[in-house]
Amino acid sequence: MRRLLLLVMLIPVLSWAKDSTAMSWLDNRFRVDPTVEQVSFVVKRGDNSRAIVLVRPDGKKYYSFRHPKNVAWYDEPGMDIISIENPMPGPWQAVGKVTPKNRIVVLSNLQLTVEDLPSRLYQSETIKFTARLTQEGKLLTMRDFLDRVKMSVVFYEYIEDADNLPKEAQPSPIVLGEFADDGLAFDEVPGDGVFTVALPVTVQPGKYRVRITSGNGVFLRTVEQEVLVYPPPLRASFIQGRGRSEPHQVVVETEEGALLPGSLAAHIVQVNPDGDETISQQHALSDEDGLKVRLPNGEAPGRYGWYGWLYATDNFNNRELIFKLPENHFAVMAELQLDRNLEEFRAQQEAKAKREEMLRIEAEKQAERSKVMKIILGANVLVVVLVVVVAFLWRKRKMKKVLEEDSLVVPAS
Repeated sequence: MRRLLLLVMLIPVLSWAKDSTAMSWLDNRFRVDPTVEQVSFVVKRGDNSRAIVLVRPDGKKYYSFRHPKNVAWYDEPGMDIISIENPMPGPWQAVGKVTPKNRIVVLSNLQLTVEDLPSRLYQSETIKFTARLTQEGKLLTMRDFLDRVKMSVVFYEYIEDADNLPKEAQPSPIVLGEFADDGLAFDEVPGDGVFTVALPVTVQPGKYRVRITSGNGVFLRTVEQEVLVYPPPLRASFIQGRGRSEPHQVVVETEEGALLPGSLAAHIVQVNPDGDETISQQHALSDEDGLKVRLPNGEAPGRYGWYGWLYATDNFNNRELIFKLPENHFAVMAELQLDRNLEEFRAQQEAKAKREEMLRIEAEKQAERSKVMKIILGANVLVVVLVVVVAFLWRKRKMKKVLEEDSLVVPAS
């Protein structure tokens, strides 16, 4: 009987020993070690209850609405998460409607480790970027805490001594993405303490200061890096087929020397008017720098869309690149109708030109015939006139000769 009683008494101790940071003491008291530089309290409380009051070892009280700058407080129905930088060593107490079935969890010495961004980023590329949250060198896997840590990647235009400038002169933040530990998109395993973001580099080329910070104040750590963003090394253009039998094309051209030859590949999704998707893929040959992807020309008229991804390898450091192509639209019916109208217009113009050419030729022929007739008529008139003149002169000469002969005749005596 005594052994059974001892075993029953040890069960809570053994279960608590599995997680040395989870505590459930009388009056919700817990102790902070003098070596702790940062601590977070995760407190579960009853539904429809107010946020707890946190009491320091010296009796000073912290509230969700009033606390010093080294304290970050996040509260929601049924839970409080409080992070404190350089907490006072000694016994702390949580005053409130803390549920007896849930323990207060203390997380100490949390560290945020962030991957180094590449020294050469490209505008419009998408990069997989990770951060790790650890406690005592081990990945933190407490879901209640991780689900509420919202870390953002913020770009600031690089300016020397920006912190010393007036607030209105400091560069504006550009939020490009939020880390997630949910197993979706680029994140590999949900709740493993590894936060991942599919970071779209949508800023203009230039130099930037990058900060990874908490958006809701649960986690106070901030990591800062400097990066250079270059213009995109490739561009994609869409060429629409002129007729139903001619396929559409996505033509990818690259900047000379920027990408490894043969590393270019494309995944293009075409969306038909009824919502069906058609996937077209293509990759470059080993000595090719560009790429052409043929898309099927839809039989049904309507509004079409296309989007996709381009993949390549950076020629400077062999880094794999991903570029997302935004969705674009085009209208097949409008293009086909335009072709018919243009064809009819061209046919009409050609027929008109032929008629005008025939009329011109006929007019030239008619003018030539008229000219010839005029020449012939003029020649005939001239001949007649000449004949008349010659006849008149001949007759006149003959008459003169007769008169001369008559005047020479001597009358008989």
